[in-house]
Amino acid sequence: MAEELSITATGKEEKYKQLLPQIKSLLQGESDSIANMANVCAALKYGMNFLWVGFYLVKENELVLGPFQGPIACTRISKGKGVCGKAWETSETVIVEDVELFPGHIACSSLSKSEIVIPIIINNKVVAVLDVDSDELSSFDQIDRYFLQEIINLIYL
Repeated sequence: MAEELSITATGKEEKYKQLLPQIKSLLQGESDSIANMANVCAALKYGMNFLWVGFYLVKENELVLGPFQGPIACTRISKGKGVCGKAWETSETVIVEDVELFPGHIACSSLSKSEIVIPIIINNKVVAVLDVDSDELSSFDQIDRYFLQEIINLIYL
């Protein structure tokens, strides 16, 4: 079993490593963050076969749906509510192995089984979050956290 996990993790890491140059190329020379977020969503959704990939932007003390790929999503999320609101509130990445067990989970899609949300912090303030959902349990780990943060850095740094 441990051998299977390392093979899976290595495969995931390789997928991200193959995707990074494509994302860098998509973002090169484009300064519009909305356009860049849209292309990143498409690249991640199809390159990694995620159920849902999207950004929520902090606007007037709410998270408001930004560019995304996947099923219809919740439009507005309050601070501290659901996985996205928790990541915003704590300014920390939240990885959820089973969304059904997460207190206060907001079920935008019944297909979602696991989730990772990474806050995007500029000048010590969360300005947005990157939300990624999977239709399988326990899909996300530190490999995802590392590479998704690298991708966010390409957009915002």
